[in-house]
Amino acid sequence: MVPIQTIERDGFRHVVHTLDSRYELPGRNFFSQKCLPELYTEVRDRVMNEIRHLEAYSATTDLWSSRTTEPYISLTIHFIDDDWKLRSRCLQTAFFPEDHTGAIIALGLKDALSAWGLDEARLVCMTIDSGANMVRALEINKWTRLACFGHRLHNAIERSVQHDARVARATGMCKKVVSTFSYSWKKKNALTSAQRELNLPPHKLITESPTRWGSRVKMMERVLEQEKAITQVLAADQKSRHLLPTWQDIDVLEAITKALKPLQDFTDALSGEEYVSVSYVKPVLHLLNTNILKPEEDKAGLCEDIKKRVLDYLNEKYKDPATDELLTMATFLDPRFKTTYMSPEKLEEVRSRVATETKALEEKTATDASSTEDQSERETSTAPVQLKKPKHSLGSFFKKCSSAPPKQQGIDMELDGYLLMVTADSDSDPLEWWRLQCSHFPRISRLAKKYLCIPATSSPSERAFSTGGNIVTSSRASLKPENVDRLVFLAKNLNV
Repeated sequence: MVPIQTIERDGFRHVVHTLDSRYELPGRNFFSQKCLPELYTEVRDRVMNEIRHLEAYSATTDLWSSRTTEPYISLTIHFIDDDWKLRSRCLQTAFFPEDHTGAIIALGLKDALSAWGLDEARLVCMTIDSGANMVRALEINKWTRLACFGHRLHNAIERSVQHDARVARATGMCKKVVSTFSYSWKKKNALTSAQRELNLPPHKLITESPTRWGSRVKMMERVLEQEKAITQVLAADQKSRHLLPTWQDIDVLEAITKALKPLQDFTDALSGEEYVSVSYVKPVLHLLNTNILKPEEDKAGLCEDIKKRVLDYLNEKYKDPATDELLTMATFLDPRFKTTYMSPEKLEEVRSRVATETKALEEKTATDASSTEDQSERETSTAPVQLKKPKHSLGSFFKKCSSAPPKQQGIDMELDGYLLMVTADSDSDPLEWWRLQCSHFPRISRLAKKYLCIPATSSPSERAFSTGGNIVTSSRASLKPENVDRLVFLAKNLNV
């Protein structure tokens, strides 16, 4: 994560010499040409062995431009291992200089999976943002996609306020106030003094990030919190009095924060990659409809208008049958929810789909096992081997012809048993529940591994780009793209 040039700095050499005066620090060529390439090969082989025999996996991907405006495409896969732990592996942050059309992105993603020996047929779903080129790429590859919940919510909030003049005025006022205090050391000192005088928290004002709706809400919250101190400082300077917020602006800010503040926690909670998140989407949508964003009938105003617009947008986007089917399966296979958010008619559809997919998994396993056996037989000697005919034991004569229940009956028995079990606590870990119960539900547990590995947002890919941004700094802007890929890969996978 730091420049290799660090080892040539006098201060670093002095520290190493102090630690062990007998140690001779190698030159930068040792690290750049030998140490890092060998480490990359070692970690890549380890990751390759880890993902080689995955039965199912999901993925996230996104496009990014570095500080030097070089375009990259990331690919991160997610899977549940044999110990029922959710794993994420950033496979590449590859240089992508071609036109970012759907067809070229589709081909690039196919090549990336192929380079890592991953079977496309085992890709359950790919979580992406709402970019038209990304959507088109997955349509070309005929892969199941899930739109990032964070991007959907961001778009819903942006659309709910973009044509409202009151919101535009209040937001513009906040930006100007924050900018005024950010660029004036005198006003910063005056604000600190006013905070002490008025017994307000000594907090700094927050600057909005255009791509993060949550930062706008935080900016407004902070302006409301420090309103008295801000008013006192601005009123004391004739040049800045025109920035004083009016009572109408304050009303608008309070309405916006009241409507949107509860949504911040959902975005943060669904952006994790170390725990199951996809099964939360339907419960969250249900909670938004029935409680948090439900308009109050006896009230009217900006707050209720924003709630209604956000809710209408989300409901419209999540009406897609393929998306609804995917989220329903994930929710059903989460022992915390099961059938809580589905109708009795929908339950029958889910049972039918579980049975169909379970049979398909078993048939594929049998086919793979058969092909493996055939290959091992071909690799062994072709000379005929006389096998000794096994003798029948006395007990074998009393065995029933069919000791195991028929396949469909076994699946139905598992489903009935799963549904009869007590719903897990909402704060519990569903993967830990499946780890303890997978022996009782061997068929359904395979489906749980398939669906519960899907991330609800594309945050993992964006975190890879954050790592890339910390590597391609202004002092390392000349890094070659292949070195950027290797360094990001090591930063994300070395210590996992």
